[in-house]
Amino acid sequence: MVAGGKTATIGLLEKLVAFDTTSRNPNMALIRFIEDYLAGHGIVATVQANADGTKANLIATIGPDVPGGVVLSGHTDVVPVDGQTWASDPFSLTERDGKLYGRGSADMKGFIAAALAHVPLFVAAKLTTPIHLAFSYDEEVGCLGVQEMLKFLKPHVPLPRVVVVGEPTRMQVANAHKGQHVFRTHIKGREAHSSRPEDGVNAVAVAAELISFIMEMAEGERLHGPQDPAFDTPYTSFNVGPISGGSIFNIVPGECTFDWEFRPLAETDSEALMQRYQTHLDTVINPRLAARHAGCGAHNERWAYLPPLKATPGSDAEALVLALAEKNTTSVVAFGTEGGHFQSIDFPAVVCGPGDIAQAHKPDEFIEIEQLAQCDRFMRRLAERLSA
Repeated sequence: MVAGGKTATIGLLEKLVAFDTTSRNPNMALIRFIEDYLAGHGIVATVQANADGTKANLIATIGPDVPGGVVLSGHTDVVPVDGQTWASDPFSLTERDGKLYGRGSADMKGFIAAALAHVPLFVAAKLTTPIHLAFSYDEEVGCLGVQEMLKFLKPHVPLPRVVVVGEPTRMQVANAHKGQHVFRTHIKGREAHSSRPEDGVNAVAVAAELISFIMEMAEGERLHGPQDPAFDTPYTSFNVGPISGGSIFNIVPGECTFDWEFRPLAETDSEALMQRYQTHLDTVINPRLAARHAGCGAHNERWAYLPPLKATPGSDAEALVLALAEKNTTSVVAFGTEGGHFQSIDFPAVVCGPGDIAQAHKPDEFIEIEQLAQCDRFMRRLAERLSA
C-alpha cells in the first residue's frame, strides 16, 4: 500500500490501478468512477459506450466551449499480467523506494490521475480557453476506442490548440512516431498423408514462402525506402509474429495462420506496400493453389492500424507543450500512440507524460513519484496559461 501523506494525484492513481482494466475486461466501472468524480466538481461528462455496453470512452470539457483549448488524452486499458511474477499485487498500488508499483501506473494511469487531481484547480481557474479530458478504451489492442471517439470529437469539440497524449515519456515532449499496420494472413491448404505430399497443399510451406516475401519487402525498405535518422531504426520496419498451423508431423498441414506488421515512417507509401503484398497473393499464390485444389488459397486482413504522428517543428502546439513541460527541444518515440489518430482529424498532437515506457508491460511496472510531481507541475502551469 501507499504510505501516508500522499498527494491527490497518488490518491487517485491508487484508485485507478485498483480497477482491472486489462483490455479483455470491461472498463465501465472505471469510467463510471471518473464520471462520478467529475460530477462532484460540477462537470458533465459524455460517456460513449461500445456496441455491447461493456466499454466506453469518456469526454469532458472544463471551461468555455471555444476553439484553442487543450485536450488531455489517455487510454484506460492495460496489458495483462498473466504469466508475470510480481513482488506485490499488480492491482494494488504499492510504494517502494520512491516508486509506485502497479499495472498501468506508468502506462498510463499516472497521467490520467494527474489530470483528474487538477480538476478542482481547472474549475477554479476561470479558464478563457477550455481543457478537454479524453479517455479511451482498448488502445492496447488496436486503438479501437479512440477511433470511435474521433467521430464525436470532430463535430462536438472546437478545434483545440493541441492534444497532449500522456504516454510515458519522462515528461519529455515527443512530436513524432512511426505508424503501425497489423495483419493476419490465413492459408487454406489441403490435408494429405505425408507420404503423398502431392495429394495435399501444405499451408505451412505456403506461409513460409509468404514470410520470405515479407522479409524481402523489409529488406527493400531498409535499403531503398525513406530514412529518418531521428529514429533508432531509421526506416520502415517489419515483423512476423505468432504463427500456427498443422496438427502432427505425418499429416500435410491444411491450415496455417500468422500475424505480421510493418511500422512506417510518415514518408512511407503504406498503401503501396500493402498493395504489393496483396498483388503477390492475387497473381502468384492464389492462382497456383487454386490450380492444385479448388478452395485452396490465402487471405490477408488488416486488423489494427495506427497512423504515424508527424512532427510539426516550430508549431504553436509544440511550443505550448514545451513551455508547459519546461523543455527546450522535442524528441521522437519508438512506440505508437493515439496521436496520429488525432492528427487525422486535424487536431494537433504531441506526446508528453510521466513515467518511462521501459517499465510498461513488464512485471513490477512502476512510476517514480518524482515523475508524477513533474506532471503535477505541468498541470498547474496549464491552468495558469489558459486562464491568463
